[in-house]
Amino acid sequence: MKKTYKVAGHKFNVIMPDRHLAWHELQNYEPFLVEESDECIFTARMLDFLPDTTTKQLVTVSCPGDDFSRIELYKWNDKWMMSVAPVKEAPAAVHLFVNKNFTDVGFFISDSLKFSLNTVLMLMFALSTACKNTLLMHASVTMHNGKGYVFLGKSGTGKSTHSQLWINNIENCELLNDDNPILRVEDNGEVRVYGSPWSGKTPCYRNLDVPVGAIVDLHQAKKNVIKRQSLPNAYASIYVSFSGYRFIKEQADGFHDTNVKIVSTVPCYSLDCLPNADAAFLCHQTVTQQ
Repeated sequence: MKKTYKVAGHKFNVIMPDRHLAWHELQNYEPFLVEESDECIFTARMLDFLPDTTTKQLVTVSCPGDDFSRIELYKWNDKWMMSVAPVKEAPAAVHLFVNKNFTDVGFFISDSLKFSLNTVLMLMFALSTACKNTLLMHASVTMHNGKGYVFLGKSGTGKSTHSQLWINNIENCELLNDDNPILRVEDNGEVRVYGSPWSGKTPCYRNLDVPVGAIVDLHQAKKNVIKRQSLPNAYASIYVSFSGYRFIKEQADGFHDTNVKIVSTVPCYSLDCLPNADAAFLCHQTVTQQ
């Protein structure tokens, strides 16, 4: 069975056996389901068996911490091979075999069905759109009066909390995505933020998009202080907040170009904050009165 999904304006195909249990793990993708198409940025195909990979050559291993996914990148024949584990010390749960232009991937799942499916599709989405003015972010986004406000920060900083403070205390606010929204620079130069099938622990899978009003990098502090970021600081805040494989030069160059366009267009701020309503009021008052 083949299904086509459209996320942030980009279509991709998923091909798996008709009655495979994996389809039940893709319910969060249903809002993004569209008519079947072959004009897609990539096609992901489930493999029945793990190919012989004895000739693979390790390129690099990335893992930001013990509780983060570990990604091993290899060269294998004329393809890239990636083996991904849920945490640093775990065995690989899924293996990806990707062509060099990131339009086709065969994947073999050995464990953790939902994790593996999301990993395949998120990785492929990030890689195949790297040169298409698109960034898959680690952020929380609140919509207010027709614009999206993107809250960045390290894990545990309080991105979801700050979004909820806006929703609870400021009129006309609603959540767009709570973990993996997508920034895209449109052909006319406008930067828009899109909902996605990936939203972390909060089940918020909305097929909506709005212009970006501002991007705010959050930092826990003992008082609430907000300031406009310089272009280099804004670039750095976004750089550490998007998902993508920076070890492949072509992809890294694409991410860089998109980041430059975003920070040159969208106002970016740094917010030192407490987890209270005053932080939301201060942020809202500042970023909406430009």
